[in-house]
Amino acid sequence: MGPQWTWFSRAQCQSGEPPGPDREREKRWAELFDQLDLNKDGHIDIVELRAGLASRGFSRKSLEKMVEAGDTNQDGVLDFEEFTQYLRAHEKQLKLMFHKLDKNNDGEIDVAEIRDCLRSMGVNISMNDATRILLSMDKDGTMTIDWNEWRDYFLFNPLTNMEEVARYWKRSMMLDIGEQLTVPDDFSEEEKKSGYVWRQLMAGAMAGSVSRTGTAPLDRIKVFRQVHGSSDFTGSVLTSFQVMWKEGGPWSLWRGNGINVLKIAPETAIKFTAYEQVRSNETRTLRVHERFVAGSLAGATAQTAIYPMEVLKTRLTLRKTGQYTGIADCAKQMLQKEGVRAFYKGYLPNLLSIVPYAGIDLAVYETLKFAWLNRNIGLADPGVMVLVGCGAVSSTCGQLASYPLALIRTRMQAQASLKGAPKLSMLALIRNIVSQEGVTGLYRGISPNLLKVIPAVSVSYVVYEYTRMMLGVDIEGRRGGKGKS
Repeated sequence: MGPQWTWFSRAQCQSGEPPGPDREREKRWAELFDQLDLNKDGHIDIVELRAGLASRGFSRKSLEKMVEAGDTNQDGVLDFEEFTQYLRAHEKQLKLMFHKLDKNNDGEIDVAEIRDCLRSMGVNISMNDATRILLSMDKDGTMTIDWNEWRDYFLFNPLTNMEEVARYWKRSMMLDIGEQLTVPDDFSEEEKKSGYVWRQLMAGAMAGSVSRTGTAPLDRIKVFRQVHGSSDFTGSVLTSFQVMWKEGGPWSLWRGNGINVLKIAPETAIKFTAYEQVRSNETRTLRVHERFVAGSLAGATAQTAIYPMEVLKTRLTLRKTGQYTGIADCAKQMLQKEGVRAFYKGYLPNLLSIVPYAGIDLAVYETLKFAWLNRNIGLADPGVMVLVGCGAVSSTCGQLASYPLALIRTRMQAQASLKGAPKLSMLALIRNIVSQEGVTGLYRGISPNLLKVIPAVSVSYVVYEYTRMMLGVDIEGRRGGKGKS
């Protein structure tokens, strides 16, 4: 860890029960304070904390929480008295955490207790993974963690309870990359009663609206390539833009975007409500496979309810200039010419695509989550960029896994609008595409779909953050502002 950290080990001292060691601890805390006080003004600020604790990898947010917790006079810095009061109070909290993990009350935490604790919070790990966590804290090689080792590891971390690890990793952000919505998968009873839930969902819906509008031209190219295959819209993305612009002018790039934005609100509300109903009998934190089942059922419910809007979105996206006057006219023509069944064309592949999407999305997210936790055990807060990155990567992987079924769905939705196109079933359509275009035909339109991931996530996150701040809710699910506890 380098020479800089050696004096931290001395400062994180022996048991504070007898008077002698307690005085020695105060003396070493004074040495530590002096080391952190770089400009020797008798105070420690955020900049000095970041410099002194750089080897621990704490985020700025974690250090701000530490200063906020100890800054009793609210001047934004810690003097020596505040510094020692914080450490003393934090030790008490760490003691409570230690006793909570030490189920058999033998004064030591073993591998099984670590695994059981994390599993109770929905973080499912193997014994090998739990062993690696234990070894990162076990300094004397006993394969257990005693109180001194526990305190030594967590003393300068603002972590106050083990549930914070799970709380930070809840999927509390709604990232919209244009296909399936990532709706938050768990809220506490306090969050539900406070009205935070619907403010959170509202912020996510607003972010999704702006994100989808910003990437709508790429989405329209994707739909055209999915439906027309290798017959039209070949060449680069730029060439495809030129073809659309020539046919309908600049506004044609956003055809179908209106209903794509309109369906965000009902899809979000239905998906969240369905998820809550599925897990209504469970008061504990759901495990990974249980969240997968609940999420899949909620997604299927939402898709069934809003599916006619999905079909209308495809038809409006593909329409020629002057074909429809708007959403209502499109729905009217479909009803008159094709009947009610037209609004559920492609429903089966759409339903089937939910399982690989939800499964891969959740599996990748859990893998990335545990990889971070395994490398940064002791840090509750992964930082917003880690959360955004994990969410974006997992959602993209889910899309890739379910893309062939999404393509089949889109073609079935569009069949009746294409003159001379045979009305094929799902399996017949798959065979037809593979025989004529090869397996790569099932991935037509994937390039513009991937191109929109980074701008979609970036725009979605920025708008989400600003909307969240306007609604007075921070990322951890509490009301923002000066009155925040």
